[in-house]
Amino acid sequence: MKTAIYPGTFDPITMGHLDLLKRGLQIFDKMIVAVAINPKKSPLFSLQERLDLIKASIRDYDIHRITVDALSGLVVDYASELGSVAILRGLRAVSDFEFELQMALMNRRLNNKIETVFMMPSEEYTFLTSTIVKEVAYFGGSVRALVPPIVEEALRMKFNAPQGL
Repeated sequence: MKTAIYPGTFDPITMGHLDLLKRGLQIFDKMIVAVAINPKKSPLFSLQERLDLIKASIRDYDIHRITVDALSGLVVDYASELGSVAILRGLRAVSDFEFELQMALMNRRLNNKIETVFMMPSEEYTFLTSTIVKEVAYFGGSVRALVPPIVEEALRMKFNAPQGL
């Protein structure tokens, strides 16, 4: 069984993330969504909130093939511990490539048995980032169709926004 790790902060999970997860399931037998604890970032949602939002967002998926877990430390170490063969990463634009390439090369240097697989999101999500979603939600704009309904509601609650965010 081929397993891939899909790491990220997912603050919050977006339709772009879910698009990659669905398409990753077409390639791999199992996907592990690894929610990163990154001391360099100050997430809007707590780790537990992010885990819960992801789990609620994937209820209609083939959940027997998806695990949602917290990740602290190196992704390659985590992947190795779980017997994963790959790390799935999204590339939205050329601007993502340099950073992602550096990470992939470092991960290969740390453990050359784990491959990094780059996947581009569907065209409708190439502009989408969690940061953009949070900013739009903060200012009261609609994030409907950019995030699952449960995430839209969670953002509305965080920002005390009116219904129909």
